[in-house]
Order: sequence, then structure tokens, then C-alpha cells
Amino acid sequence: MCYLVAVPVAAFCCLLPLLPVPTPAGVPRWLGAPVDWPKVGLLAFLHGCWESLAQGQPTPCRRLLRALLRRPPLPARPPARPLANAFFPVLFAGVLMLAPAAAALVAVPIALLGDTQPECRRRQVWNGAQLALSAFAASAVFHLLAGPQLLLGSRFPAALLPGFAALAAFCLANGVLVGGMLVLAEGRRATVLLRGPAAALGLPVLVHAAGGLMVAVLWQGPYGAFAALLALLPLSISAWVFAQGHRERDAHQATVQALVQAVEIKDAYTRGHSERVGKAAVLIAGQLGMEAERLRTLRFAGILHDVGKLGVATELLRRNGPLDAAERRAVEVHPVHGYELVREIAFLGEAHAAILHHHERMDGRGYPSGLAGEQIPEFARIISVADAFDSMTSTRSYRRGRPVTEAVAELERCSGSQFDPVMVRALVEALAVHDWQPVLPPSDDCIRAVPDIPLGVPEPVRSGPRRVPAQGGTVPTAGPS
Repeated sequence: MCYLVAVPVAAFCCLLPLLPVPTPAGVPRWLGAPVDWPKVGLLAFLHGCWESLAQGQPTPCRRLLRALLRRPPLPARPPARPLANAFFPVLFAGVLMLAPAAAALVAVPIALLGDTQPECRRRQVWNGAQLALSAFAASAVFHLLAGPQLLLGSRFPAALLPGFAALAAFCLANGVLVGGMLVLAEGRRATVLLRGPAAALGLPVLVHAAGGLMVAVLWQGPYGAFAALLALLPLSISAWVFAQGHRERDAHQATVQALVQAVEIKDAYTRGHSERVGKAAVLIAGQLGMEAERLRTLRFAGILHDVGKLGVATELLRRNGPLDAAERRAVEVHPVHGYELVREIAFLGEAHAAILHHHERMDGRGYPSGLAGEQIPEFARIISVADAFDSMTSTRSYRRGRPVTEAVAELERCSGSQFDPVMVRALVEALAVHDWQPVLPPSDDCIRAVPDIPLGVPEPVRSGPRRVPAQGGTVPTAGPS
């Protein structure tokens, strides 16, 4: 709580040079320089508008108009993370053109015009305060290196050095302030204080900083603020598109989580299993060098691999004892049910085939289509290994989970017949680097009640199943495995 209050108080102290009082002796002249209030006001307004637009929020003008018309406020959307998705060019232009206190003031209005809910308002005030402190530090560094004189005379590339130093100071201050909040509020390790500035100084911030430099140069040129506004247009469009993509990914994640929660409500014994399969699948794919976009789709495939259990009778899913042949056929059709449930969700892409075929075997004796070897989609071969690994290491009501070493030994024993050897080897290599803790029930009494049964993966018994096409189709009657 002290840190939460200290940052806004420090930001308020940075604004004190704006007061119309004589500058004390020994204080740099630029620290108490006269304030160009029209420029400050326009930059603050533009920062608020473009920040809201870039993050998909209603702009201050739209909120003010609705208030004047006495219409209910628009529903608030979750704010993006500060700096990661912030619209930076206007704020950085203020750093380059204004004294430190005035540059800090540009970041303040956006913190005061947000959601009126107390929790949201406190977060917005803190975010605005840390941006103000970062802007003050960056502008102070820029002035110490005589940046305004170099910029006003358009002395390039000499003016780039103080500009880059100001950018580094901004990212350092922002990273340390946000890192401190993560350490105190979320219990993160102190190393986040070192990683924060490095993570902040990435390509998007460099592009936005270049845009801010262009705005500052044009603003102080013969065409003034109008040319600067034109320079902001392409940057604002790209920032808006980026924010829309971020919100679309959030919507995808919400869709996946809703389906998973429905499965876990029905089958309580697999609670958390879906997330762990997605995590193990990503570990395997990471060892294979899979690209980031496919990794994201693979994680969705792992999380949703058992979504077809929604079409299986709850009594069968919660059965502690063995199933007869008819009951096993009813359970084994769940990959097809899952495929039918998600086939119209376009963003899942390759995950469709993984959900349908994650119970296929390398020797062709799996279900529902009896695919073999390379016929099985890559995602399905990864999910098959991840699913079996987490199932073997998780204690359930009907059997005790096994240590990671024993589960790995079982995967290696079945490598080539049931599992893809490449995927098994990738999982073994990933586990050598990443720690994996077996899942245990919440109490020791429950552990003692679980029988200690053999770990072996049973061989399937075929009885002439009706095959489904390799990429799906209508729901068949699957044979036992």
C-alpha cells in the first residue's frame, strides 16, 4: 500500500516546478522554464485520445459527449498493460519538446478520465503516475545532454544520441516502477526489476519513439502542429490494428476457457488436466523449434483435446471400475464429438485434426480412424504423448499417479508402437530443463485410499470399428481400443 501511494505522490512532486514561483538558485534553468500551456494542453489531449483509440477504449471526447447528453457510460473494457500496448509517440514528443515537469503533465489527464469504478480508478491513477515519472526522468536526461538545442537546430545525427538516452531513461524508469509493483503485489522475484527495462526497450517502443521524434521535428518546423498530426495518422492506425488483434486473441482465449470449464464441471477427476496437457505439448513443440503462432494453436489443441467428453454420459466419465465393451465404445467416440463441437471455430486451425486424432497410434491400432505413422497429424502425435504423460503422473480416484521417471520410462517403452519416438524424445529433453511436479489429491487420506495399480498401457483389441475420414465427418460408432 505504501508503494501504491508513494508513486503518485512522487509524480505530484514532479509537477511542482509548474507553479509560478521563482526558480531557486542552483537549479537548472530548464527545470523551471516557462510552460507553453497550449502545447501541453494539446499534447495531453492527443495523448488521451490516441491512447484510448489504440487500446480500443472510448476517447475522452466520446465520453464527454455522452455525459453532456446524459447517456449511460459505455461499458469499460479491460485495459492493456502499460507501455506494452501504449500509444507512445505523443508522450515521447512531449519529452523532446517540453521541460520535464510539463512532459510529466502530458501523461496525467488520461489517468483522470477513465473508469469511475474505485478499483479501476486506482489502477489508472497509478499507471498515469508511473508514466509521468518516466516522462520526467526521460526529459531531464534529454535536457542534460543539450537535446533541445540539437533538436531545434535539426542537427542530425547528433540529436539522436540524447534522444536515445531519453528513451533508455524512460524504459528504465518504467521497468523499475512496474517491476516493483509486481514484486510487492504478486510476489515475483526481484530479478523482474532487471528484466523489466530490457523487455520494455523492444522494437515497438523504438518505432513509437521514432514517431515521437518525427512529431517533435515537424511540430517545431514551419508547418507546426498540423504536420505533426498528419505524421501520427499511420502510427495511430497501426496501433489500433494491433490493439484489435490483441483483443481478438483475448476473445479466443475466453472461448477456449469456457469450453474447458464445461468439461471440468462434468468430469471433476480431470480438473486441470487440460491445461497441463497444453503446457506439456508446448514443451515438446518448443524442443522441436516450432514457430510462435503454431505454438499458440497447439496449446489450444492441448487444452481442448478432451472437449468431446461433453458428449459422453457423466456416469461413464466418473466410473471408478472397468468399463465393458459397449461402454468403452461410448467413451472412445469422444474425439469425434470434440471435432464436431469445434470444427466451425476457425481460429483453431490445425487444432481440429489434433482433437480428432489424439488417440491414434503409430502402429495404426488407435481410434477413431486407425491412422498410422506420418498419416497422424503432427499436432495429434504431440498431444498423444502429452496426454499420456500427464495422465500417468496424476493421481486420480481409481489409481495412483507415478513419478515422472516411471512415466517417461513407460513412454519410451511404447515409443514406436503407440507414441511417436520424436515426440517422446523431445519431451524427455524438455523435462531435463523444465521441472514437472506430479499432481496429487489434496489430502494424504485420499492418497492412501487410491489403489496402486500397474502402469502399463494396455494394447487395443479390435472388433471391426467403423472408420471416420482422416479430417472428420459425421459421428460414427467407434470400436473399442
